[in-house]
Amino acid sequence: MIAVSGAIVGKSGKVMQILPGRNRLIVEGVNMVKKCLRKSQDHPQGGISEKEASIPISKVMLLCPTCKKGVRTVRVKQNDQMVRKCKRCGNLFEGSVK
Repeated sequence: MIAVSGAIVGKSGKVMQILPGRNRLIVEGVNMVKKCLRKSQDHPQGGISEKEASIPISKVMLLCPTCKKGVRTVRVKQNDQMVRKCKRCGNLFEGSVK
């Protein structure tokens, strides 16, 4: 996925988690936030860690490996399966779509 708007525009990564109830997702390496860690047995010094925060689904697009850009897709039927296809170049994305 590639981010298309906001402060994270142009960054891309792999989708780690989808949060369907909130219409958000977590993308690897995109929208990094810092979190302060309290002193504990696991972290005796405390400290600051970085982790990915969720972003709205509307701010990302599927990254086409052929076009090297964020693209819109269309669903087509192939071998009795629905598959996503790039609207720009016609590249088929693996995996079936419901």
